[in-house]
Amino acid sequence: MRNKVLFGCVLGASLAMGAGPEWRLWYQKPAEKWTEALPVGNGHLGAMVFGGAPECRIQFNEHTVWTGFPRSYAHTNAVAVLPEIRRLLFDGKQKEAEALAMRGFMSEPLRQERYQPCGDLFVTLENGASPAGYERQLDLATGVHTVTYQAAGVRYTQETFASHPARVIVHRVTADKPGAVACAVRLTSPHALSAVSAAGGALVLRGQVQTNGVSFEAEAVVTPLGDRSRLTQDGGRVVVTGADAVVIRLAAATNVKAWNELGGDPGEACRKALSRSDGQPYSDLRGAHVADHQALFGRASVTLARTAASAKPTDERLAAFRAADDPDFAALVFQYGRYLLIGSSREDGQPANLQGIWNDSLTPPWDSKYTCNINTQMNYWPAEVGGLAECHEALFRALDELMASGRVTAREHYGADGWVLHHNFDLWRGTAPINHSNHGIWVTGSGWLALHLWEHYLFTQDKKCLRDRAWPVMREAARFYSAFLVEDPVTKALISTPSNSPEQGGLVAGPTMDHQIIRSLFRACIEASDTLGKDKELAGTLRGQVNRIAPNKIGRHGQLQEWMEDRDDPKNQHRHVSHLWGVYPGCDITWKDSPELFGAARRSLLDRGDAATGWSMGWKVNLWARFLDGDHAYAILSNLLVPLGTVKGAGGMYPNLFDAHPPFQIDGNFGAAAGVAEMLVQSHLRDAEGRPVIHLLPALPSAWKEGSFKGLRARGGFVVNAEWKSGKLVKTELASDKGGSARIKAGGREEVVTVAKGGRSEFTP
Repeated sequence: MRNKVLFGCVLGASLAMGAGPEWRLWYQKPAEKWTEALPVGNGHLGAMVFGGAPECRIQFNEHTVWTGFPRSYAHTNAVAVLPEIRRLLFDGKQKEAEALAMRGFMSEPLRQERYQPCGDLFVTLENGASPAGYERQLDLATGVHTVTYQAAGVRYTQETFASHPARVIVHRVTADKPGAVACAVRLTSPHALSAVSAAGGALVLRGQVQTNGVSFEAEAVVTPLGDRSRLTQDGGRVVVTGADAVVIRLAAATNVKAWNELGGDPGEACRKALSRSDGQPYSDLRGAHVADHQALFGRASVTLARTAASAKPTDERLAAFRAADDPDFAALVFQYGRYLLIGSSREDGQPANLQGIWNDSLTPPWDSKYTCNINTQMNYWPAEVGGLAECHEALFRALDELMASGRVTAREHYGADGWVLHHNFDLWRGTAPINHSNHGIWVTGSGWLALHLWEHYLFTQDKKCLRDRAWPVMREAARFYSAFLVEDPVTKALISTPSNSPEQGGLVAGPTMDHQIIRSLFRACIEASDTLGKDKELAGTLRGQVNRIAPNKIGRHGQLQEWMEDRDDPKNQHRHVSHLWGVYPGCDITWKDSPELFGAARRSLLDRGDAATGWSMGWKVNLWARFLDGDHAYAILSNLLVPLGTVKGAGGMYPNLFDAHPPFQIDGNFGAAAGVAEMLVQSHLRDAEGRPVIHLLPALPSAWKEGSFKGLRARGGFVVNAEWKSGKLVKTELASDKGGSARIKAGGREEVVTVAKGGRSEFTP
């Protein structure tokens, strides 16, 4: 019922999708490193398939395998030192304020927990010959990983997918000769507190992350097919001989019942998952998986010119992209981002973390948790525009939980109503400031994430969702900021303090990014209150505060100031461009409404430079698209779509097209996907009558002379198809479930287009 309430308006709206190009990653050798393996996922289980021959490794994760246990991170009565921290900052005593905050204001404990791997499934074929004619591929349209090769005169095929309907990972080995499949199957885990047993054609892995925390279980059921097949146990292995095919179903679960409760039975959960597929033919399992995956993946597509380079293996395309004529590669990266979001964020699982759902390390970079001063939000930038609104639901469920935790933090740290989230959270929904006061005290994680719910409404026009799901989270976030803002003793404006501009400059009073987010949240809440006819008293309070929030300022270098003080360094090329939030993903600064600030923000982005970490370049693609500079956006994208190490001092991509910070962070994949869409369609502006302005090809690079897109979403509840040739728009279609009007802007022409409920309209340039 929840999904129907939340997504009822987005499932029907669509436009006809013709047969598109192949969306696949493919290679001519097995993966040796984790960053060469290819991902499959169903939102609960994620796996990296190495595709080795004769031994295939499948490293897998379960979405709730974390260190730690349910706890509150709030520092009891931290509010007692808040006035003194503020006084010290107003007096210019930053170091003293940071030291006091470290003593009395930080999270207890100081650090949050780590996302963990679960185990490895190994399938070793025993054919006694070296493989030839090897190829492995990941078909993004079906979500199926395939390996084929020949050995001893037999052609072997292995397929792997993560089924969301069945809640299992499925691996099948077949041969083109009867009885030719002989293999050994085993499970392992990197956790010291784990053990494997084998019985009745099944392998069972049981383990604990730590003695008082998460326990997990994984079960692999091995089913040989063929009249001559034979299955035996050999220690901790299951051995199959004489089979025509072997099908392995892998389930995994933990004792995590909820973010604040342990006590579940992982073994029972595994058995329940496996029972869904007991007795099902492989073709039915695969068919149900493909249908489920394509219902999401098939909604949207970007098509760019395919050249001879398009036919090359993916690693070769990556290595040659900057020098080759390969426009289609950017379209592949767009679709790969959508594929990764489907695999790592489904409605009944955890949200995509810093590595999506894929991690092989007990000590992953930045703990592979949720960094929400940019990275978690970036994960969801392609969700609405890319036709994957359902994938947003995992994040929205987490916001319900964070609101409960964040109320405690708001009370203990600020003496305020509402809820607050600082710059990180984990499985246990820690919301208090972590790590160090010079960057951990950043108060607008809750405001930014609450705006994701507002964006969902803008894209879908689903008033029921706005009332039942979005408004409670938005309202309580706004109540916190309404109480938190204080008057600047110099300017008399309302400012955010203590906070910082991620992740530089230390603890300050009044970072620009905070003011942009809070101002945007207040405006969204005022509009939502008017739309719903609810909480008019709160809306009145916010109206009285929103125009008092410290405004954006232009500094002495012509830049947009990052802080209240004019102290930006034009030589600073830090990866964070936090004060440009108001350009993208926000719309606090636009070419239409604030051209001088828009120019200053552009100056700031030029100063920060083009080379950056992977995720930062993902952000910059979107920013340059908002600056309506397609060639500069494409230049940044070209810097990102290269092997790591190509651009000095910057990120890039690994051979499997995972984004490299470095190391691997999935947000750059999602940022790149959103950036491609932002170059093709924008809808963040409104006209004088309040209609959304759908700007077509606003930042089309000269390298994309012809192409098309289908199924991209625009605010106002519209679905858009478009085609262009010689850099000029030639055809556009709009569809809408709810109906409505939009102002279409393309080139130098504008026109108001009205779409009937459930209908479609064309716009001819």
